[in-house]
Amino acid sequence: MEESDALGFEHMGLDPRLLQAVTDLGWSRPTLIQEKAIPLALEGKDLLARARTGSGKTAAYALPMLQLLLDRKATGPVAEQAVRGLVLVPTKELARQAQTMIQQLAKYCARDVRVANVSAAEDSAAQRAVLMEKPDVVVGTPSRILGHLQQETLRLRDSLELLVVDEADLLFSFGFEEELKSLLCHLPRIYQAFLMSATLNEDVQALKELVLHNPVTLKLQESQLPGPEQLQQFQVVCETEEDKFLLLYALLKLSLVRGKALLFVNTLERSYRLRLFLEQFSIPSCVLNGELPLRSRASDPEAGVARGIDFHHVSAVLNFDLPPTPEAYVHRAGRTARANNPGIVLTFVLPTEQSHLGKIEELLSGEGEIPVLLPYQFRMEEIEGFRYRCRDAMHSVTKQAIREARLKEIKEELLHSEKLKTYFEDNPRDLQLLRHDLPLHPAVVKPHLGHVPDYLVPPALRGLIRPPKKRKKPSSSCRKAKKVKAQNPLRSFSHRGKKPKPTALPS
Repeated sequence: MEESDALGFEHMGLDPRLLQAVTDLGWSRPTLIQEKAIPLALEGKDLLARARTGSGKTAAYALPMLQLLLDRKATGPVAEQAVRGLVLVPTKELARQAQTMIQQLAKYCARDVRVANVSAAEDSAAQRAVLMEKPDVVVGTPSRILGHLQQETLRLRDSLELLVVDEADLLFSFGFEEELKSLLCHLPRIYQAFLMSATLNEDVQALKELVLHNPVTLKLQESQLPGPEQLQQFQVVCETEEDKFLLLYALLKLSLVRGKALLFVNTLERSYRLRLFLEQFSIPSCVLNGELPLRSRASDPEAGVARGIDFHHVSAVLNFDLPPTPEAYVHRAGRTARANNPGIVLTFVLPTEQSHLGKIEELLSGEGEIPVLLPYQFRMEEIEGFRYRCRDAMHSVTKQAIREARLKEIKEELLHSEKLKTYFEDNPRDLQLLRHDLPLHPAVVKPHLGHVPDYLVPPALRGLIRPPKKRKKPSSSCRKAKKVKAQNPLRSFSHRGKKPKPTALPS
């Protein structure tokens, strides 16, 4: 964590017990977010703070929260024990981290301040018992908190004084929009609130309107993306468009990029072209199409792909097309390396795009002279043997195939649209015609392209590529297929209320 050179903890008016806990943690001076946020929070201000993971933001809200609770118990009238602080986070892992940090800071006042974490769904019975004792602070995900509020095992309407929404930019991205709105109906009309977010995107602005009252906004001058220890960013120079397709095929088929990956392109037509291209090699993918009437659609083409889509644990972001603006690059890169998870960004660049790439580099490096987008060490000559396959696949992806693939998805959306359900009930003939429309024939998949023979694998990678598993007897293969499907990290992409899809190609 980067330390500030200004106001120290000892000059903030914090309780001596909190200062002792800070000393035990080895913090000699506050970080920038702590220095700016804590005094304002202690004045009773609502805060909207942009601060990335690792900047010390948990303590920036935890210390004033604990101070508020201690002041109330020391100087205010004697009141019954109640939940007065609520911390909302998007994942169970972040809930555990927040609980741990708050407990560490409350080390010397643990008798006066009790903290409960209700994020784990499997501990509902134990959570009810803990909530019956009315802890001072409750930490959890919106869905778990809402569940307890609806079951009336947690009541906040008459007691809540401070609400914290941590990693606010992730809450809508992880599908908590409806739960969050319902949860807010159970809170009192007046309370102090903090929104902590790595970015101030459209979702955070919407949340600001719902939660905050006349807030102070802190836009700290720090990197908008995590550092190189968490996020690795590379540029890959490709001489031609064909080289981009060839390199992508090699990266995915040779498992040089593993886990869940997001591929960004600049037009919808390109996204379908890329999807059909990958299908030729049996690489599963799906298009996140803003034209489809999904509940997850948003107006911002960069930030919008996230709303309602599960973006947990994205291992890699691949900019197949160079982002149109430096800000768009930050939006895209911000989809990985979230919530303390590592990530990688690969940006494909044509020679004519070098000047535009320089503008992105300027935004990322700021005043520094050290480049952020490092050259990706990859020798194209080692994958020349794949070029004929790449060309074969590219020739199969015709404009007609792309058009039919888009029509097929629109047809599927119409068939499953909740809004059109009533219409089809009144007009069954239209539904019958839609279901019995002429079948579409997108690009024909050639099975042999899905296999990579050993002689095509670069020498440095031979022995690292896993051979395809042999087909087993039907009785056991079904069980095996189910197991493999469950373990596939790409299959956790899902629209709220929709079946999961393997991966994503947002446009």
